[in-house]
Amino acid sequence: AVHLYMVASVVALLMHLRGVGDAEKQGQIAVFLDILLITVMMHASGGVQSGLGMLIAVSIALGSLGLVGHTALLFAAIGTLAVLTERIYSHIVNAFNDTAYTQAGLLGISFFAMALLAHLLGRRATESEQLASQRGSDLANLAQLNDFVIQQMRAGILVVDEQETIQVMNEAAWVLLGMPVAMRHYPLTEASPPLAQQYHAWRQDPGGDLPDFRATSGGRDLRAGFTPIGDRDNRGTLIVLEDTARLTAEAQQLKLASLGRLTAGIAHEIRNPLGAISHASQLLDESPQLPAPDRRMIEIIRHNSLRVNEVVESILKLSRQDNPHPKPLVLAPWLTDQVEDIRQMHHFAVDQIQEEIDPPGTTVFADPGQLRQVIDVLCDNALRHFDREPGQLNIRMVGGITPESGGPFLELRDNGPGIPRRAEANLFEPFFTTRNEGTGLGLYIARQLCEANHIRLEYMRQPRGGSCFRLSFP
Repeated sequence: AVHLYMVASVVALLMHLRGVGDAEKQGQIAVFLDILLITVMMHASGGVQSGLGMLIAVSIALGSLGLVGHTALLFAAIGTLAVLTERIYSHIVNAFNDTAYTQAGLLGISFFAMALLAHLLGRRATESEQLASQRGSDLANLAQLNDFVIQQMRAGILVVDEQETIQVMNEAAWVLLGMPVAMRHYPLTEASPPLAQQYHAWRQDPGGDLPDFRATSGGRDLRAGFTPIGDRDNRGTLIVLEDTARLTAEAQQLKLASLGRLTAGIAHEIRNPLGAISHASQLLDESPQLPAPDRRMIEIIRHNSLRVNEVVESILKLSRQDNPHPKPLVLAPWLTDQVEDIRQMHHFAVDQIQEEIDPPGTTVFADPGQLRQVIDVLCDNALRHFDREPGQLNIRMVGGITPESGGPFLELRDNGPGIPRRAEANLFEPFFTTRNEGTGLGLYIARQLCEANHIRLEYMRQPRGGSCFRLSFP
């Protein structure tokens, strides 16, 4: 019986290791064989008095941990019947002198007690395992969601521990810090020494105001905010980086949006009286008895009425601006067609306006009509402010991929006088102009069209003179 039990155990182990059959059925067969073979060994060792019957209780208890309630009670019943059968058989054949029916009955009761207790413990363990697995899955999903949200934020986010080691860094922070090689799990001093200095200054005076700083020599002006996080045993610091230029631009945009709505309302109210003034001047001009000085006054009225009407039309056109319908544009062939139209419109020579896109397959995502409007405004602006003969004006359009961000760009450069430094800060504000005849709305409209298409329009000073307007596409 011992040899048979060993062989059965080895076979069951091999079946489990090889994954043969269903695991639950393998467990049921193993418990049944344990009951059968241990009963045989118990009979061979002197019956119930040998004490081997408790091994059946152990087998039933272990088997009941992973079995459903009815199956656990079934094996307890089988074990009880096996012990009682062995006892009755021994009594019939008179194998042993002491019948010990009471001991056999108590052993059967213990089988049921062990089966129920082990089953309850197993069920609680299974429920705890399922709950722990669910909680682990929820935490993993929450961590993934948090990471996604952090990565999508426009502000730079970093988390450092007490040893100043970076634990979290989103893509925005990486870009604002100049795309350092050192990222997560690197010391903050290696990723950005200027930011590390800001962090040390904050730790020395948490309530003090920190000045803006630059992560790299040619980088943007940044503002850092620090917030302690964690508990006493796991402290850290949340660092939020903001581009001060973007913050200023957003505040400026709010102001300009309010101003735009106000001026659109004013322009609408001016339009009708302006039409009456212009019409009245035309009627006066038709009078045959009007003296020459008066005709000169009428000409001044008509000229200035046209200027005011141009401003009104620009404002109303801006307020009625359609929503953009962006689509992919291969920049080189599209720009070639636009340049040819601009040559004919302004009577430019072939060498006066040229385009160069490298790589030629550079593709942008924008509304073609609105992008053409922006280019028209910039070319017209270059022509209006050129201080020499129009035939000497040269406009060069250069496009490609920005090495820093990997996004496409387009630059419009000219050989004009450039823009005075004092005027750069107000360049894109409405009604700002450096010419007496200008309306001051061209560049403002161009900026609005660019922002509607998520394009950044900025002026770049040229070291050798001239102007350069850069369009950075998303």
